[in-house]
Amino acid sequence: MDIKDINRSIVKTYRKNIFSKVIKAVKDYNLIENGDNIAVCISGGKDSFLLSLILEEIRKYQNIDFKLKHIVMDPGYNKEAIDLIKENSKLFNLDVHIFKSNIFNDIKDEKNPCYICARKRRGHLYNKAKELGCNKIALGHHFDDVIETVLLNVFYAGSFGSMLPKLKSENYENMQLIRPLYLVKEYDIIKWTNYNNLKFINCACTLENKNFDSKRLEIKNLIKTLRQNNPSIDNNILKSTENVNLNTLLGYTKDKKHSFLDDY
Repeated sequence: MDIKDINRSIVKTYRKNIFSKVIKAVKDYNLIENGDNIAVCISGGKDSFLLSLILEEIRKYQNIDFKLKHIVMDPGYNKEAIDLIKENSKLFNLDVHIFKSNIFNDIKDEKNPCYICARKRRGHLYNKAKELGCNKIALGHHFDDVIETVLLNVFYAGSFGSMLPKLKSENYENMQLIRPLYLVKEYDIIKWTNYNNLKFINCACTLENKNFDSKRLEIKNLIKTLRQNNPSIDNNILKSTENVNLNTLLGYTKDKKHSFLDDY
C-alpha cells in the first residue's frame, strides 16, 4: 500500500475504532490547542507511527491551527531497528528528526532498567522538543497501556493510580505531555497494522527486563480472561479512574498523605 491508502484506512476503514477515538480524546481532554507546536515522539513501534499519521491528518483537515515535529531518540538501537524506522518514516512521508543518546549504555547495570530508561527518555525528549521550539510532546500510549497500569499499581505497588491523558512537566517550564491514543484499543491498532501489511520494531531494547514484561503480560492475560465473562471489563477499569469516591477510601495522596480520620 502507498501512503494515500494507509491514510485512507485510518480515516475511513478504522474511523470508528481509531480516528474518531483520537478526535474524542483531543476534544474531551483538550489535548491540542491553537498555536501548539507538538513533538510527536516516535519509538519505531506501531503505536507511535500511527500517532504521527493521525496527528498529521488532524493538522491538515481539522479546525485546529497547530504545528508538528516528529522526533526519534536513538538510545542505542541496533542498525536493523534504525534502518526500519528510517524506512517507515520514508514510507509515511514523515520528516523525522533522529538524535542519539547513550541511555542503554548508561543504565545497563541498573536493577530496574525499564523505569529508569523511561524517565531518562522523557528528559531527552523534552530537551529535543524544547530545542525545536515545541510546547508539547505526544506519546503513543494507548487504552490498554492505561488500564494495565491501573492494575499493575493495585497488584504490585499497593496504590491506585493511572496514566493521565495529559500532564504538565515538573522539570521543563511551559512543557506538557499528551497521549492522544488514550481511548484507542491495542486490538484495533494491531488490526490496522495487519490490514496495511506494515512492519514495525517491537521493543528494540538491549536491556530487556523480563520481570517487568512478565508482570505486564500477566495483567494483559488477566484482563483478557475477565473479558470472556464481562465484555465491559476493560472499559470499567478506565471508568473506575473517573469515579473515585474519596469518602470510601482509607487514605489518598495529594501533595501529602491524607487519612479518612483527618475529617472524622
